[in-house]
Amino acid sequence: MIVAKKIERYAVKRNWIKRILRETFRQNRSSESMNNMDWVIKLRRKVSRKDSAQLVVEMKTLMFQLQQCHE
Repeated sequence: MIVAKKIERYAVKRNWIKRILRETFRQNRSSESMNNMDWVIKLRRKVSRKDSAQLVVEMKTLMFQLQQCHE
């Protein structure tokens, strides 16, 4: 998982974003097909502390859509 310096300048914030994404993925992987996939996540915009809940919702939505495609 990579969060570019272009998205977030400070390493502390980049690591915070990675932790949120990693934990969301860990809590929401539900099927064997999810475990057999490789994931690449590329952020397109900055994430603020206010937007962290929105980031989790978007991640869950994407995981659900990908799960539907592979079943």
